Amino acid sequence: MSLLDKGEWIKGVAHWRDGDTAFISVAFTWRLPEARRLVDYYRAIGCTKVRIGGPGTFTMRKYLADVDAEVGGSIPDVMARHNPMATRASYGCPVGCHFCIVPKMDGKTFTLLPDFPVRPILCDDNLSALPADYQRHIVDRYTRAGVPLLDANSGFAPDTFNEDTFALWRPIIKGPWRFGFDEASEGNHVEKVFRILKGVSPRRKQVYTMIGHEPFDVCMDRIRRVIGWGGEPYAQAFIKLNAIKKEPVVRHDWSSQKLRWVQRWVNRHLWRKTKFEDYDPSAKTSRMAP
Repeated sequence: MSLLDKGEWIKGVAHWRDGDTAFISVAFTWRLPEARRLVDYYRAIGCTKVRIGGPGTFTMRKYLADVDAEVGGSIPDVMARHNPMATRASYGCPVGCHFCIVPKMDGKTFTLLPDFPVRPILCDDNLSALPADYQRHIVDRYTRAGVPLLDANSGFAPDTFNEDTFALWRPIIKGPWRFGFDEASEGNHVEKVFRILKGVSPRRKQVYTMIGHEPFDVCMDRIRRVIGWGGEPYAQAFIKLNAIKKEPVVRHDWSSQKLRWVQRWVNRHLWRKTKFEDYDPSAKTSRMAP
């Protein structure tokens, strides 16, 4: 596989066998029922040891209490099992967002992996909050390896992103600039990022905009501000960290239906053609607006 390739994600559950030991890595809690079946499968084909871990297991120890497997622990470079073109140079995030599992699982201080494999997808939790010298180390490693950074997957934090961050990462980032606008209080920081990224095409300014945890009008205002500032929002409905089913939490003046409609209108880029107030969810639409 070429290092100019972004590879493919395995959609949440990676599993493999090494001798008599089976390994199962679960990204999302709602994939745990499948993981339980995989434990039974590997036991049935003769594996004497089964290990199961990943973010999807972290808050679900009770759910896995009766599983015939070792739960938890770490495996070097397990990210590549989910996508062979993905890597990490660090773990952890100091921000502590209430809806994010990273600080609980990986801590609010960074664990640095200076000898990380250089690959086109970088999945660190918060690149712009890393120490400046370590950010330079990452960029230098990509530059020396001649590997383009096609996707800084989890992206940058608006509050720590500045002109120096942009100048440092710009030579190697060939994909979108990703950051989040998940709560109304972040507006000033996000607007600052857009000023810094002036001249970058809208398709390369990808903004995660969580919905459902704030009232409808507040969430829609964030989405419209991203569009108005010249970026592309990506709506993600708030889901509990221990959800066994992939179902968003319904709060405030939202409904399950309205959450689905907003995600479809945003993520299929239908906002390019019509206002949400004029959007007809029953009409047949293409996945992407031209």
